[in-house]
Amino acid sequence: MDLGLKDRVALVAAASQGLGRAVAEELAAEGASLVLCARNPATLAETAAAIADATGAHVLAVPCDVTDMEQIGRLVQSADERFGRVDILVTNAGGPPAGQFDQLSREQWEQATRLTLFSAIELARQVLPGMKERRWGRILNITSIAVKQPVENLMLSNSLRAGLTGFARTLANEVAAYGVTVNNILPGYTRTERLEDLAQMMADKQGISPVEFRAKWEQEIPMRRLGEPREFAALAAFLVSDRASYITGTSIQVDGGWIRSLL
Repeated sequence: MDLGLKDRVALVAAASQGLGRAVAEELAAEGASLVLCARNPATLAETAAAIADATGAHVLAVPCDVTDMEQIGRLVQSADERFGRVDILVTNAGGPPAGQFDQLSREQWEQATRLTLFSAIELARQVLPGMKERRWGRILNITSIAVKQPVENLMLSNSLRAGLTGFARTLANEVAAYGVTVNNILPGYTRTERLEDLAQMMADKQGISPVEFRAKWEQEIPMRRLGEPREFAALAAFLVSDRASYITGTSIQVDGGWIRSLL
């Protein structure tokens, strides 16, 4: 299937590893040019070089902390200077800390809000004028299964990703007439670095090994296994493509059946 992504320009946040990197790799394989950002310059440069070598894609790496609104502005300016536009925006950020309500400070709430909610809003604010002018654009927010079924001990993620979902659903209606779609993609338990860290933390609390704790997760999933980043990235590439031009305002999970609700 030709997704119509050749020569499109995609900005992918938090793209040096995990789901962000998987999405970037998939888009590059489909012929898109990439603007990648992450906080660690060395890891980001390594990822950008690996993707360019493997796919032949044009890749611009811009170190950026997406909790800093000025850095986001410089990121989008760099994309415009190199490629002249951003056609596709994939918002993404490392998850906020785990914890229950009485364990979380005001400062943690404020930092998590900048990371999880404000970063996506500011990225959208920066790229939307050009998308509307060109009458074509794709915004895809990587959120979490937590927006449909809260995950135990993830108070910050459950709360703020739900807020991002409300923003995206409302924005989708506002920009649809300009040929811009806004969707959310919800990863379930997927084999990433963050999941390994979370498994280690939860295993330590329960006095078991990370392998034993991951086995508990797998028992909750009808497919009885964790997802792979490339499985997630395949849907992401479709949702930002020409072929998905009539899909907007949706939140679609990639979770092996973990969410039990009908919708």
